[in-house]
Amino acid sequence: MAADNERGALFRPIAPNQHSRVTYAELLFDLVFVFAVTQISHTLLGRFTPIGALQTTLLFLAVWWVWVYTSWITNWLNPELTPVRVLLFLLMLGGLVLSTSIPKAFESRGLWFAIAYASMQVGRTVFLLASTPPGRTRMNAVRILVWLSASAIFWIAGGLAQDHSRLVLWTVALAIEYISAAVRFWIPTYGASSIDDWTVEGGHIAERCAGFIIIALGESIVVTGATFADLAWTLQTVSAFVSAFIGALAMWWIYFHKGAGAGSELISKSSEPGRLARLAYTYLHMPIVAGIILSAVADDLVLTHPSDHSDPKTVMSAIGGPLLFLIGTILFKHTIRGWLQLSHGAGIVALGILAWFASALSPLMLSILTTAIMIIVAAWESISLKSGAAESEPAKSQSEATSA
Repeated sequence: MAADNERGALFRPIAPNQHSRVTYAELLFDLVFVFAVTQISHTLLGRFTPIGALQTTLLFLAVWWVWVYTSWITNWLNPELTPVRVLLFLLMLGGLVLSTSIPKAFESRGLWFAIAYASMQVGRTVFLLASTPPGRTRMNAVRILVWLSASAIFWIAGGLAQDHSRLVLWTVALAIEYISAAVRFWIPTYGASSIDDWTVEGGHIAERCAGFIIIALGESIVVTGATFADLAWTLQTVSAFVSAFIGALAMWWIYFHKGAGAGSELISKSSEPGRLARLAYTYLHMPIVAGIILSAVADDLVLTHPSDHSDPKTVMSAIGGPLLFLIGTILFKHTIRGWLQLSHGAGIVALGILAWFASALSPLMLSILTTAIMIIVAAWESISLKSGAAESEPAKSQSEATSA
């Protein structure tokens, strides 16, 4: 936050050059979102139409936003303290109502979804405001509360509305929240918050977002395993299962082998960790998670119909999932490294080319080819980074010898 004397008694203690660990209470909170991610993928699978995809995208963006806001708040507040733990437990209850409402959020449970979402967003911010002494930091909490209260009106109105009107009102509500962060919660008279108001413990934010990637990948593997368990174990279904599993491992490798650690190190040492956290972790992780969820939908479709004709929803999910994932990771790594990863760019191009021929392939063959592309991207990046590190060592040694 801004200054030490503006931190309340419920805030995490500041420890220079020390990484604030993710607490067990935060990990327990995250378990609710395992369920939420599962609900989103199942909802998309059950209504894979243009309007269904639009509705599911909105629900995903809402789930991501309520989770990432909580991660920011617990970066400041200390979950080891009882009041903050109680807050997280209440948010878990709200998250369960939110998650159970997802399949029928645009039908009979729209108001339940809206009330749960708005209560989590506004209630958590009121708690932050009450926990913060007067000063710039408290004013920042006021700004956030103003924007979230405005969006809550549209969430509740959408919950009371029906059909197309609900989609429009909820789109407006979500736009208000996403725009608010981009303009640093500007409000009349008081203006926008400064970057100094968004000082965060970077290592904690990086670890929290990496944890959500694990949640999404774990959900993908669990759904694949559950679907496979109910099928006859033929050569085709076994092949589809293996392809899906290896594809999930390739995604893990692409994100965690080098990128996650480099991001955590950079944000921990950054002079403006708040700016980096907002771009690299709040926004650029959305397509990464969305890509994993969409890939899980593709895995389910391929497992149940491995030798059938690849219909549009199979093609869109099988290609779109890895494509979104690579677009997100290439932008994320560009933010932390300053250059575009060639392997990721090649993978994006390869997926684009494959899309032209995808309808002529069986779902199983399409899955195998997309998995192969992801394996090549992972191996290419690992080899290129290893080679780059090896080449830099002699130059570094020569420089040290010259200076000596």
